[in-house]
Amino acid sequence: MAQAEIGIIGGSGLYSMPGFTNVHEERVETPFGSPSDAFVLGELEGRKVAFLARHGRGHRILPSELNFRANIYAFKKLGVQRILSVSAVGSLKEEHKPTEFVIPDQFIDRTFHRVSTFFGDGIVGHVAFGDPVCATVAKTAAAACATAGVVGKPGGTYVCMEGPQFSTKAESNLYRSWGADVIGMTNLQEAKLAREAEICYATIAMVTDYDCWREGHDAVTIEEIVAVLHQNADNATRVVKAAVAAMPPSTPEARTCACASAAKFAVLTQADLIPAATREKLQLLFGKYLG
Repeated sequence: MAQAEIGIIGGSGLYSMPGFTNVHEERVETPFGSPSDAFVLGELEGRKVAFLARHGRGHRILPSELNFRANIYAFKKLGVQRILSVSAVGSLKEEHKPTEFVIPDQFIDRTFHRVSTFFGDGIVGHVAFGDPVCATVAKTAAAACATAGVVGKPGGTYVCMEGPQFSTKAESNLYRSWGADVIGMTNLQEAKLAREAEICYATIAMVTDYDCWREGHDAVTIEEIVAVLHQNADNATRVVKAAVAAMPPSTPEARTCACASAAKFAVLTQADLIPAATREKLQLLFGKYLG
């Protein structure tokens, strides 16, 4: 079924990808249920790309309701080797201003309602996650910001909260005391699952507001956020196009990062004890390692 090499996940405000050619849509079935929406497949800057609206077109799915496993599995099924995720975030530092982008390289997990692994149901596995994003994709994204004339800051920590409510002031200040840079509700599960699936992953975090910590800054309103979302979406389309154009080849030989073999030594379960149904469900992801 391989039809794409680069995946794009569009977050709040980015529900489509202008500039696609040879476009068609495809609904992908997975053992984990249905992804957020149909995938839009086509060519962008001469590269084969698969686009997925994270929350569904029309923004229908809460962060806690997202079927992260189905989304990442479907990208794998489509042949995607690298994913560039775009998401809206709040800033936890004065230096990260609304309409600016951050390309985080660390995460803090503050979620509690979510499944964030393909393992389970009779198979135990652990992948390294000390460096949770692909340095190659992150570097390409940061360079693309410069190409597109958008402020894009490499590095930083993304706090992934449960939501859908925004932070209390106490929470916001706690995260600031940890030195975190931005806060959002979606990217950590994507990063964890992409790593298990051996897909390179990085995110472009689009700053919409200062959360609620900033002195003299009124409580965040949806109206204010939506206005910035539109400006961010315009900038994001230019950055994504530049990133896709500059992305290194996605062939197995060209992917020399650790992401490409992240699950090689992950499985701890004795091979003959893995249930047949689980083995079949995970064949696409781990079949080459299960014997």
